[in-house]
Amino acid sequence: MPVSTTWSINKMIHKDSDGGVITVYWSCNAQNDSGDESASAGDKLHLQPDPSDPSYIPYADLTENDVLNWVYDSLVEGEETPAEAKDRVAAELVSKVDAQIARNSTESEGLPWVSEDA
Repeated sequence: MPVSTTWSINKMIHKDSDGGVITVYWSCNAQNDSGDESASAGDKLHLQPDPSDPSYIPYADLTENDVLNWVYDSLVEGEETPAEAKDRVAAELVSKVDAQIARNSTESEGLPWVSEDA
């Protein structure tokens, strides 16, 4: 059963004066493609934009991919690359969904005295 992951930027707060983004709210959701099992992670990322930095991108010029890359950068642990950090978080969520799928495949709910066809 495949599990899909979706990364999203849910909200951003930026300065009106220079368009610098100061807070990003993000989430990653993992969903069983053929069932109800799911897991999610998310947080807010605080930034200190510097308009004099050559890599600075004003709010109006940002793409979702630009902001997601900031999120991936913020998730890096140790010697990881941002891509590895992204994959690690997604794999942790997929593992949680897989555990739910495994548990649900060995457990059932109901009452033995009530017909399931009723």
